[in-house]
Amino acid sequence: MKQLAVFLFAALLGATAQAAEYKIDTKGAHAFIQFRIKHLGYSWLYGRFDDFDGSFFYDDKAPEKSTVNVNIDVTSLNSNHAERDKHLRSPDFLDTAKFPSASFKSTGFEPLGDGKAKLSGELTLRGVTKPITIDVTNIGGGKDPWGGYRQGFSGTTEFELKDFGIDYNLGPASQKIEMILDIEGVKI
Repeated sequence: MKQLAVFLFAALLGATAQAAEYKIDTKGAHAFIQFRIKHLGYSWLYGRFDDFDGSFFYDDKAPEKSTVNVNIDVTSLNSNHAERDKHLRSPDFLDTAKFPSASFKSTGFEPLGDGKAKLSGELTLRGVTKPITIDVTNIGGGKDPWGGYRQGFSGTTEFELKDFGIDYNLGPASQKIEMILDIEGVKI
């Protein structure tokens, strides 16, 4: 579920910056790892991971060399409902007592033009590592009012819960989870 932070990867698209390392701006709350899953096929359940960090390297002259690394504190899951969050942290789902963190490490970046790209990487969730692909859109980049330089991206991906050892039966409409990743990085 987000962790995927998934995410996280989005930070690899193009703007007009030079090659640089960026820290994901979680301190200023300018980055989000969110998820949604159908609840019994009748509505959407949304949630997020409140605590994560990471960085990305981006070179607009050679975007294929870009990299992203994200670490997620899975215990920070927040679906705005304490009892549900307790269940989602249980062995039925994320088993956060045994697997308190998740991570994403990029393995490739493919620019598609028009500010779009495909970010490939390895997501480790619940002790299982699997490849995922994130559809990335460049939101923008440039100088900020404090003398820094920022890059912003948005990404989406989806995967089967069972691929990461989550086999709790929520019905056939609730087997896939969607991740929504919005990342702003500050040049280091």
